[in-house]
Amino acid sequence: MIEVLVVDDDTRVARVNAAYVEKVPGFHVAGEAHSAAEALRRVEELPRVDLVLMDHYLPDETGLSVVQEMRRRGHQADVIMVTAARDVSTVQAAMRHGALQYLVKPFAFAGLRAKLEAYGELRRTLDGGGEAEQAEVDRIFGALSASSEPDLPKGHSPTTAELVRRALMNAEGPLSAQEIAERTGVSRQTAQRYLKLLERTGRARLTLKYGDAGRPEHRYVWATRA
Repeated sequence: MIEVLVVDDDTRVARVNAAYVEKVPGFHVAGEAHSAAEALRRVEELPRVDLVLMDHYLPDETGLSVVQEMRRRGHQADVIMVTAARDVSTVQAAMRHGALQYLVKPFAFAGLRAKLEAYGELRRTLDGGGEAEQAEVDRIFGALSASSEPDLPKGHSPTTAELVRRALMNAEGPLSAQEIAERTGVSRQTAQRYLKLLERTGRARLTLKYGDAGRPEHRYVWATRA
């Protein structure tokens, strides 16, 4: 389980975010904090903190100052900023301080889930250890951004796009539109439409499987595994 510390000055918002985290498989809320001082204390006291969901606007210090102090004290927990701060300078500072993601309030459960699932994918990749070839390096650096789909054409659903994308990412080899349909519960025609979109945007690669007769079967593989 990935142990998460939820930091937000609003106790109600913290409870909601904690409930969201608990709904994502593989994640567990280790604790909550509502100020900078409490966040630092919880990081020190808790047996393990893998990830911090960090609000920026705290009553005593900023969330970024907490991240700086965590690093100064040798705490290496990963950080996802979850805040209403939208100014570019704060976003840039978060990047420079090592925040892996930045989620702007308000957001729906799907937004946080996508960030957490991408983080989980990153953790699984890194936990494999060993040396990394270029394809693996690309996979590591792309893991957190993989859940962010490009602007979808009219008539396309972000939820369906995410279903198809994850099915393809988690596959051990190329899949046909029919196999994607069976794994996601959408129709074959819908699966084909979203697979073609992923191919056009460079996220999937088309391969052909030739049988004994007739037209070859179109199969798709996630681009970073090609």
